[in-house]
Order: sequence, then structure tokens, then C-alpha cells
Amino acid sequence: MSELNKIAIQILSSGKGILAADESNGTMTKRLEAVSVKSSPENRLAFRETLFSSESMKDCIGGVILYDETINQITSSGKSIPEVIAKTGAIPGIKVDTGAKELANSTEEKITEGLDGLRERLKKYYALGARFTKWRGVYSISDKFPSKLAIHSNAHALARYSTLVQECNMVPIVEPEVLMDGSHTADICFSKTSDVIKKCFEELILHKVDLSGIILKPNMILSGSQSKEKISSEEISLKTLKCLKNSVPSEVPGIAFLSGGQSEIEATENLNSINKNNNTNFIMTYSYGRALQQSALKIWSNNIKDIDATQNTFNHRAKMCTLAAQGKWSSELENK
Repeated sequence: MSELNKIAIQILSSGKGILAADESNGTMTKRLEAVSVKSSPENRLAFRETLFSSESMKDCIGGVILYDETINQITSSGKSIPEVIAKTGAIPGIKVDTGAKELANSTEEKITEGLDGLRERLKKYYALGARFTKWRGVYSISDKFPSKLAIHSNAHALARYSTLVQECNMVPIVEPEVLMDGSHTADICFSKTSDVIKKCFEELILHKVDLSGIILKPNMILSGSQSKEKISSEEISLKTLKCLKNSVPSEVPGIAFLSGGQSEIEATENLNSINKNNNTNFIMTYSYGRALQQSALKIWSNNIKDIDATQNTFNHRAKMCTLAAQGKWSSELENK
């Protein structure tokens, strides 16, 4: 077992998942302003520190993805954010892409940037305590999209990123997100997601990435957010499992789903169904942002000094997600 594989397994094992707290300052400002809280470095730190010092960090969270501002911040106790996270047994990670920009020659699509200077930034993040990283490629679905150009360009970038990360002794999270926006059916999502993931692994293999030392962060197979089609959690799980079984090499240790576009309960229920039906050798868990934090953020915004209420809300959500990562969740448990 390689060192990278050990880190990946540690992050994903025992029903633990990943807290995606890597919102950029722009995104975090939108989230805070939506609940009438001023977005300042102090308030962004206060909310995140409240989550990172919650009880459920020890039992439910295997890794935390941070943003550049956050990984450099010092908490009220005088410890750095990575130190606070590591003390709980979770592993600090860092988002290293610099965002999705217009793709030349297909301007309605996106290409993720951030490869320039990445090797140097990775060394800095490693010294700060990060042991895994994240890079997100985004793909739109329509009659024309994702184009072969977008699929190839983003897969190539994800592979180049992964080689640099592993060279620096960190585990890359490979996140090819096929967006929910649109009126497409789940079957179309299945077909397009399969194309995207297969191309990603083609490039990862070409770039000699150690597949046992990565984590895949894909979307679930869902109908588009404007689709009239309504499919059950059971159908979502079966389509998602079929897609991943056909597209992901067996060396990959685990898959941590993004929650994109789903409510907290939907993301939990669908993950639970996936694990109940999981007939693969992959660990299937969560890497949720909003689906772990939204309720806690609302409670926190009522009184940012009421740490207990915020942590209790976050602890409940994390516990529900960890039960779902083991196929042990039920809707009845939400109200206990």
C-alpha cells in the first residue's frame, strides 16, 4: 500500500466523508449575505472555525477542503486552521484550481485554470499541512454539450494537475462535475457523465497517475434541474452505480460524491441508496459543501456567538451523511 493510498483510505474509511469548505471569498460572500451576515475575513473564519471544532469532526469527517484564505488563517485559540483540523483526526486539504473560465473556441463552455505556478503553490500548501487537494472541472449538458473539446481539455488539465499533486506527496481529488442545470433526462446525464469520466481516466493513465492514490469526486446521475422527469432515489443509485462501474478503474480506492443542486435531505437519501445497492469494491462516501453546511449557516446567522446551536446542527447533518455512507440512514432518524 503506497503512502498516497493510505491517505486516501484514511480520508474515506469508516463512513467518514469530506467537508468541502473551499468556497472562494466571492461564493462565501454570497452565502453570508443571503443570511444577512457581513462577509469579512473574521466572520468567514468564525463560521468555519465553529464547524472545524465540532464534535462530529472526530467521527464523521475524514478530510476538509480549504480555500487559500482559510488555510493561512489563525484561529481564536492561536492555532492554525490545519492544526485545528488535524487535532480532530481529519486531514486538511486545499482547493488549488483558480476557477472555471471561458473555453476558447467553445465560449459557452468552461475550462478550469490554475496550472501556472501550481508546483510552487503545492509546496507551500504541503508546508502549511495540506495532504490532499481538489481541482474541479465543470461540464454543461445540452444538445451540443459537453463538446469533445471541453471533455478533452478538462480531462487533460485534471491529469496534469494530478501528476503535480502526487509529485508533491499529496492525494488529488479529481472532480469532473457534469452540472444539473438543464432539462435533460437522467439517461442523458448517464451518457454524458460516462463520456466525461472515461476520458478523465484515459488522460490520468496517459500521464502515469497512481490511480490507487486519488479520490474521484463525481456528480450523481440525476435529471436536469428543469426536467419534468422525476426519478426515485433507487433509480438514481442504480444509474450512478452502473455509470461508475463501467467508467472507473478498479485501482481507485474511493468515490466521494458532490451534492451539486441537491437539498441536504436529497443528497443524504441518494447517498444512502447508493450504499445500500453498492456492488462494487469502491468506498462510496460524500464530499459535500452546502449539503453539510446550509442548515448550520442559517442557525449561526441568528446569533454568531451561539456556538453550541450551530455545532449541534452541523453534528446532526454530518452524522446523517456518515450513516448514509454506510447505507444505514433512514428518514425517521432525521427527526430524532
